[in-house]
Amino acid sequence: MSDAVKPFGVFATFVIGAFALFVGQLSGILALSLGYGLKLSEVATLAQDGGAIVLFIFVSAPVQVALLALAASSRGNVAEYLGYKLPRRGEVIIAIVGVAVLIAIGDTVSWLAGRNIVDRFQSDMYQAATAANLLPLLLFAVTILIPIGEETLFRGFLFQGWLKTPQQAWPVIVFTAGIFAIIHVQYDWFLIAQVFAFGVLFGWIRWASGSTILTMVMHGLVNLEGMVETMLSFNG
Repeated sequence: MSDAVKPFGVFATFVIGAFALFVGQLSGILALSLGYGLKLSEVATLAQDGGAIVLFIFVSAPVQVALLALAASSRGNVAEYLGYKLPRRGEVIIAIVGVAVLIAIGDTVSWLAGRNIVDRFQSDMYQAATAANLLPLLLFAVTILIPIGEETLFRGFLFQGWLKTPQQAWPVIVFTAGIFAIIHVQYDWFLIAQVFAFGVLFGWIRWASGSTILTMVMHGLVNLEGMVETMLSFNG
């Protein structure tokens, strides 16, 4: 850890991270309220409205990242605090192979369990965005904005604040992966378990490489693969 960065304490890190997540989500809900007249109780139906889900992501993710960057700026270099560094080529190769293997395992387990590889939430979101002629914007939101927002929070801000010693690496990796999985409330337990597995992989790569940019790329690839599978299920 560089002397240029002085991380927040464990509790302060949790509070600031939770606050950024809450305000980001709230800002997205407010945007929906102003643009679509949606009420808080209707947020669960976002995936059924292409314009609404795109607007929500385009507002909530940048607000969340901005708040985390603002907090990080008070403790030193923002890019260093959040892990915004370019990875080495070898690290990129390992990360991509890891993502490919985990996707293959997840799809195989889903098939053996007799489950559809494409989740209902993904299907609804894809159909709604296609009907609204907003599929390119949805792809950008899902493969770029969401990975930047979530990785900045989990493998960036929380990771930096909670990892105080090398011995804490795996507890922090597992704990951040657990929270990362739990917030994906749109999925059932089966898919949440898969999200947790990806979170562990992302966390390990973040620890090994020091790069949150690399975990953003990994996250984006996972989401892109999910979107491609969804497209193929409708157009194949």
